[in-house]
Amino acid sequence: MMTDSISIPPGLILIAAGLLIPLLRARARTMVLLLAPVLVLSMVWQVPDGVVLSTDFMSYRVVLVEGSALARLFGTIFAIMAFGGGLFAINRDNPAELAAAFVYGGAAIGVAFAGDLITLFIFWEVMAIGSTIVLLCGRDNARSAGIRYAAIHLLGGVVLMAGIAGEITATGSTVFNAMQPDTMARWLILAGFLINAGAPPLSAWLPDAYPEASWSGMVFLSAFTTKTAVYVLLRGFPGADILIYVGLFMVFYGIIYAILENDMRRILAYSIVNQVGFMVTGIGIGTTIALNGAAAHAFTHIIYKALLLMSAGSVLYMTDKRKCTDLGGLFRTMPLTCICGIIGALSISSFPLTSGFISKSMISQGAADEHLMTVWMLLTAASAGVFLHAGIKFPWFVFFQKDSGLRPAEPPWNMRAAMVLFSIMCIWIGVFPEQLYAILPHQVDYVPYTGAHVVFQLQLLLFSGLAFFLMLEWLKRSLTITLDFDWFYRKALPELAQWAMTFGGAARRGVLVRLQRRLERFLNEIYRHHGPQGILARTWPTGSMAFWTTVLLGVYLIAYFL
Repeated sequence: MMTDSISIPPGLILIAAGLLIPLLRARARTMVLLLAPVLVLSMVWQVPDGVVLSTDFMSYRVVLVEGSALARLFGTIFAIMAFGGGLFAINRDNPAELAAAFVYGGAAIGVAFAGDLITLFIFWEVMAIGSTIVLLCGRDNARSAGIRYAAIHLLGGVVLMAGIAGEITATGSTVFNAMQPDTMARWLILAGFLINAGAPPLSAWLPDAYPEASWSGMVFLSAFTTKTAVYVLLRGFPGADILIYVGLFMVFYGIIYAILENDMRRILAYSIVNQVGFMVTGIGIGTTIALNGAAAHAFTHIIYKALLLMSAGSVLYMTDKRKCTDLGGLFRTMPLTCICGIIGALSISSFPLTSGFISKSMISQGAADEHLMTVWMLLTAASAGVFLHAGIKFPWFVFFQKDSGLRPAEPPWNMRAAMVLFSIMCIWIGVFPEQLYAILPHQVDYVPYTGAHVVFQLQLLLFSGLAFFLMLEWLKRSLTITLDFDWFYRKALPELAQWAMTFGGAARRGVLVRLQRRLERFLNEIYRHHGPQGILARTWPTGSMAFWTTVLLGVYLIAYFL
């Protein structure tokens, strides 16, 4: 039930809880991890539509809280994710990561309820700081990955800030409403949003960074940054045609690289780009059903992707291994983790009676309704590709295939509880879709469970599964490295800089030698004229000096009269 007013942005409660976590002992920390998201969820549903909390800042109106159906939808799933992630990470022995994760999630909720561009930007940058700290709390390559991650997101922040400044200058208002990319400032805002969404050409930041987080950190990272970008695109650029093409690129980019990948968490990282591509495409289509589909798919994606990463994180936690070539046969001793992973895999593959089925199909239906046949066919082909890389490849190579000889036990109770909770949500939403449809931003006039749709989807998944097992020998992974666009700034640019330093050093030395020689000749000439034996240093008779003074005066007079 909603009230007429609220005195504090809901996201600030989660941020405050995050800042409190490092100061608490283990039991109190657990209480905060579980209770703070529940409190925030209740506050999210107390925010009514319209401007609720605002103030003046530098002659501009700053709206700290503005309620809407879209904001409540994303605020709800962000709070649920904070609860599930907190439950999964109870036994994480790094308070800094947990604190940063809650600050990160709170900032995402702050973005969802931001009513103006200034408030949005502030929470946007707090998200970047929180997510970077979460990443840096990982192991091994987390530091270098975190630096690259921070560099990309600082770049995105600068681009977004430039666009916001230009938009405010042009319009004289900070209001964040729907717009079209028809000015340079708006193009910059769109670019800033797309960088966080994992759009080309900088998509590689996501699979480069997320897999280097801890077993719990990647669960948080998967939920907030890219889905907050989807939220601002839904709110700021619905119907922008360019997003159709950007989204389709992301869809197939994610599929191709996920199929090639050997690291189970990098498979799921590329899958995030792929799934966000579906949402971006729906936003580009821009019809009511497509926008509802994008919003619903963001909601369901956070749940089933977190479930998949909890399953992968449990395997990493119990075996300390992450490559498919090192795993296999784990269903024997980790049956619950295996079942939960399969439920997540079926959900991401849009299997009937799972959450992905009732959300992704709305986007495809939006393309069909607008007679975008090519877009519809590409989305359908991509759905088959999703089943290949996430629906079958991940559970098959991690839990089945050859026996790796590993016999790990199930993870601790809290990790199992988080996986079971999210598994139930995946199935519950799939069986009762009207409960999700009721909170979408637009009225829903769509029935997912028709005979034709169910049969078509089952046929698609059946033949995708058949193709997987027919090509199993080709799909088996080896210890290889996939090259992505980040090669240019991770490898090419440093080597170019090193070459420039080497070549530039030689050129610099040559220039200095030539300058030194010319300077020496110049000084020698000065010494020859002004030195002890120089012509200008000699003693001259007074008469000669008077003569030359007269000559110079005469030359000056002639020049003056001419």
